[in-house]
Amino acid sequence: MASEEKRAWVMLVVTVAAYGIYVATVLGRAGSVPLTEVPYVAPLLWSIGGAFLASMVLFIAVSTAAPAEVGKKDQRDREIHRYGEYTGQWFLVAGAVAALAMAMAELPHFWIANVIYLGFVLSAVLGSTLKIVAYRRGLPGW
Repeated sequence: MASEEKRAWVMLVVTVAAYGIYVATVLGRAGSVPLTEVPYVAPLLWSIGGAFLASMVLFIAVSTAAPAEVGKKDQRDREIHRYGEYTGQWFLVAGAVAALAMAMAELPHFWIANVIYLGFVLSAVLGSTLKIVAYRRGLPGW
């Protein structure tokens, strides 16, 4: 397995786990309180920071298993990376547009922050998934 494919797997697993923990934490705190009144900022920041740290640690751990592969990228790796990143960016754009519309509608900050976070999560999940599929099946023919 190529080093960049391992990186995509790490990113996919960590992103899904961190977002799942964040959602479970916020929903667990809700109880009978409306969601917009749940303290979400600290769990959001811990989720993002924890995901960042976990992805670095996991990639270092995975890289130590095959240190000769780390840092070696060929043209195929660059094309797969570009394909995954550019396609995944559409969710980021959609999240930003949704957040802009929500801000103009003066919705609570809770919803705006969460739609932005969801956009980042969906972007990472789609990008990583497409990279993994491209490594396994090849890039789609245009």
